[in-house]
Amino acid sequence: MISVIISKDNIANEIIEIVDKNDINHLKNAFRIKPGEVIRAVDGEYEYICEVLNIEKKIIEAKILEKNEDRFSSEVYIEAAIGILKNDKMDLTIQKLTEIGVSKITPLLTKRGVAKITEKKDKWDLIVKEATKQCQAVKLVEIGEPKKLSELNFEEYDLMFVPYECEDKNSLRNILNKVENKPKKVLYIIGPEGGFDKEEIEFLTEKGVMPVSLGKRILRAETASIIVGGILVNEF
Repeated sequence: MISVIISKDNIANEIIEIVDKNDINHLKNAFRIKPGEVIRAVDGEYEYICEVLNIEKKIIEAKILEKNEDRFSSEVYIEAAIGILKNDKMDLTIQKLTEIGVSKITPLLTKRGVAKITEKKDKWDLIVKEATKQCQAVKLVEIGEPKKLSELNFEEYDLMFVPYECEDKNSLRNILNKVENKPKKVLYIIGPEGGFDKEEIEFLTEKGVMPVSLGKRILRAETASIIVGGILVNEF
């Protein structure tokens, strides 16, 4: 079903108004939607199944047929803090983590990071919106402002870990098997293409972040980000 993202301000008297230019263009010209057809709208909290009523140049109106609770999001808040990746790797990572269903992505400024912040947050937010429509999610993934490791608020989380290629004792599976009570907030931290240096890992360990192994092979940062996100969403 075709999905659009709206704000609560666009809902009144069981009618939603679609005013985003891109959404209107796609509905009219790509999907060739017509009055009487059914579409899906989300506002970050609820899912609305709607019947299209009017199609105009700058607005599309639809009547709400159903209002559903969010059944697509994880009950556990999962944040991925990721060393900023270069070229389109960060875009890919954001897209796939949105599809998987993490709650927040925080770009990290690290010692070995080789990527410069050339991407604007607006572009990352747009990637989140498009991926949200595609995967039928209700809540949008939050893209945080870039931070240094020292700026993360470690006290917020019940479970924290960082995949590290030099770790040979604790695997991610072992750590998850030892979790007795379902956490409310989870943070996992992924290094940039150059990885974390020893001092950064020591700093994270002091803050209660557990180094874990993802196996015998060395994974690219974007691969590790996506794999860990998928494991956590399915685990919790």
